[in-house]
Amino acid sequence: MAEPSAATQSPSVSSSSSGAEPSAPGGGSPGSCPALGAKSCGSSCAVHDLIFWRDVKKTGFVFGTTLIMLLSLAAFSVISVVSYLILALLSVTISFRVYKSVIQAVQKSEEGHPFKAYLDVDITLSSEAFHNYVNAAMVHINRALKLIIRLFLVEDLVDSLKLAVFMWLMTYVGAVFNGITLLILAELLIFSVPIVYEKYKTQIDHYVGIARDQTKSIVEKIQAKLPGVAKKKAE
Repeated sequence: MAEPSAATQSPSVSSSSSGAEPSAPGGGSPGSCPALGAKSCGSSCAVHDLIFWRDVKKTGFVFGTTLIMLLSLAAFSVISVVSYLILALLSVTISFRVYKSVIQAVQKSEEGHPFKAYLDVDITLSSEAFHNYVNAAMVHINRALKLIIRLFLVEDLVDSLKLAVFMWLMTYVGAVFNGITLLILAELLIFSVPIVYEKYKTQIDHYVGIARDQTKSIVEKIQAKLPGVAKKKAE
C-alpha cells in the first residue's frame, strides 16, 4: 500500500523541480552584474557596479579622486603630483600618530600603536599568486602580439585599412588634445555613458542598429571592389 502513495508523490516532486529550472544561472535583475565565470565574477562585478553607480558614495569617491589626480597632472608635473600626494598622506598619518600618543599619555592608557591592526596585515605576494597574474597577463600580451602582426602584415586588407584610417584620424585628435586631456575625457565617458545607456537602452540600440547596418553595407561594397578580398571570399 505504500507504493501508490510514493507514486502519487513523485509528480509533485518532479513538477516542483521543473518549476525551479527557469530561475537557474544567468537569472537576476536587469541591472545586476551579468553572469560570468567563478574566477572573473568578483573583479568584473565590482567594476560593473562601480561604473553603473550602484554605490553612489564609492563611485563618487573613485571618480572624484581620479579626476582630481588627472587634473593635477594636467597642471603640474608627475613628480610634483606624486610628491604632494605622499606629503599629504604622511601629514595625515603622522598627525594622527602624534595625536593618539598624546591622548594615551594624558589618559595613561596602553592602547598601543594606532595603526597596529594595519601593520599586522600580511601583504606579501605568494609565488602562486604572482604566477597567476603573470599567466593572465601573458594571455593578453600574446593576443595583442598576434593582432599587431595580423594588422601590420596585412592578413586582412580591410582590417589594415581600418587601422590606417583610425591612425590618420588620431593625428588630428593628437593635434588638439594631449594624453592627459584624453584620459580625462575617457574617465568622464566611462562614468557617464554606461548609466545613460542603461536608462535609454531601447532608443540607443535602435539607432546603433541602423548605423551598424549602414556601416556593414558600405564595408561590403568596398570589399566587393577590392579584387584580393573578393577572390579570397570566392575561395
